[in-house]
Amino acid sequence: MAIDKATNLETFMEGVIERNPGEIEFHQAVHEVAMDIIPYIADKPIYKDLRILERMTEPDKIISFRVVWEDDNGDLRVNRGFRVQQNNAIGPYKGGIRFHPSVNQSILKFLAFEQVFKNSLTGLPMGGGKGGANFNPKGRSDREIMRFCQAFMTQLHRYIGPDLDVPAGDIGVGSREVGYLFGQYKRLVERFEGVITGKALEFGGSHIRTEATGYGTVYMMQEMLSHHGEHIEGRDCLISGAGNVAIYCAEKLIALGGKVLTLSDSGGFLLAKDGLNQAHIDWLKNGKKGPTRRIKDLAKEFGLKYNAKKKPWNVSGELIFPCATQNEIDGAEAKTLLKNGARAVAEGANMPTTPDAVKVFSEVETLLHAPAKAANAGGVAVSGFEMSQNSLRLQWSAAEVDQRLHETMKRIHDECVEHGTHRGKHVDYFSGANIAGFTKVADAMLAYGVM
Repeated sequence: MAIDKATNLETFMEGVIERNPGEIEFHQAVHEVAMDIIPYIADKPIYKDLRILERMTEPDKIISFRVVWEDDNGDLRVNRGFRVQQNNAIGPYKGGIRFHPSVNQSILKFLAFEQVFKNSLTGLPMGGGKGGANFNPKGRSDREIMRFCQAFMTQLHRYIGPDLDVPAGDIGVGSREVGYLFGQYKRLVERFEGVITGKALEFGGSHIRTEATGYGTVYMMQEMLSHHGEHIEGRDCLISGAGNVAIYCAEKLIALGGKVLTLSDSGGFLLAKDGLNQAHIDWLKNGKKGPTRRIKDLAKEFGLKYNAKKKPWNVSGELIFPCATQNEIDGAEAKTLLKNGARAVAEGANMPTTPDAVKVFSEVETLLHAPAKAANAGGVAVSGFEMSQNSLRLQWSAAEVDQRLHETMKRIHDECVEHGTHRGKHVDYFSGANIAGFTKVADAMLAYGVM
């Protein structure tokens, strides 16, 4: 049976690779799901006969367009924009817009595919999509960023809408960019509607949206530990990244009594042997509103140790939160983390563990490992709440949104346990998340017939 399953997976992936040549990030994301779903549907012929998994891996639509804008010197610049509308079986397409030089079709397809399962797990009626452009906002003036956002939305607006596709922010797209994008959409369609989430509170945004992904990742860790009779308080925590996910992950851990030892960015990582405190977090948060502040500056300001050109995965820690980018923990680093006492991993970034690292972690049944599609679903959950508030023409309090966020993460955890419990008490959170996310979307697709 194991040989048949492996052969089926291999054959399936050969087809995916043949249809999507060179898209290695997308191949990795599909493989991570297929390795659980193919055995799951082996005795469920309706999913196999109607080729549900194959259909899920094929985007409903991929839109690619030219973005022409003018820089401050009056020179014309040309970038490429995308929107991948992966699957809308359970609701309008939903997923972020990313501005980064690395953006290409493969990365956006991987993110859109992941988004389908993540959105399904939230229990909210949202399909999966993702978009972006190979534009680098770093070093650009506000006016340049505004002109780019307006040019980007001029091309994108005809493909999105509150009941069709609702983008949000992502890497390189924060509240400033969302404001410019939404303003241009409103200008073009001459309507005020909830077509993009992550908006400022003044024009339809939701409380806790900025904090949601980081807070939600911690809530997922809290639920995993609680399920096994443990807690966060007093545990050594390692965090990578220094963006919103990492900052608010650290903030919530500190509030719950966790000892946050590390943060990182592209230049290196800092080590706070006595643990970071709220003053450190506030310093970083304030920096995001004004001058650019890096981890190196934080270390210098507070007398913390800075380690240039290194990642934090050689530090001893129990609770691990990769919150930077995809494939940031490889197999060797996963082994080091286990050797140094890792008890649980909650993925704040999208697909931050390489296939080798996933394999290393999966071979240790005592390790609790929540995949990104479950652990970082808090961001899109609160985006869904923003859509609801926009439709209702009201705004919930921060406390109410945070409560709903915590309840959503608990529900995601419980679904992972329901679908991923094997051999008594062991919970395979990867298979649990994949199966739970797949089933809801698959059953909706079956209900529609062949289309």
